[in-house]
Amino acid sequence: MQSLREQLGTGDKRRKVIDDACDVLEQEVADKSGLTGIAIKTAYKVVKGIRPGFVPEVVDGLLDEFLDAVEPLYQEAVASNRPPGSAIRDNPSRVADALLAVTDRKAEKAKSPVVKSAYEKLRGSAKKQVEAACPRLAGLVDRHAAAA
Repeated sequence: MQSLREQLGTGDKRRKVIDDACDVLEQEVADKSGLTGIAIKTAYKVVKGIRPGFVPEVVDGLLDEFLDAVEPLYQEAVASNRPPGSAIRDNPSRVADALLAVTDRKAEKAKSPVVKSAYEKLRGSAKKQVEAACPRLAGLVDRHAAAA
């Protein structure tokens, strides 16, 4: 069985996954409400305004490491003959920890003070937000990755 990176990280499939991931991100941001929602929507608007195409560029730059981060969960699902995204759906805390480890490393190296500041302001609530996104992330994996 090919890894997630091998399946989703190359060729035309990569572009489709990036587009789908950007759609998931848009949906997640749109669903936010309350004070945290206002902060997330504001930060997202600032990040999107850096330059046209910035968000897809960032997703593209994170994709390989994100795929590697959730690979163990994908392999668990495959080994259990479950849908590819099921382990993501069932383990939101593990997913959040794995993905945030990637973004934390990237944020430390960010050259843009706007991006760095926006990330630092939202990092405290990030785990909860990533956990809430797991059903949509699992759906993305289910749509694009091979089942067992």
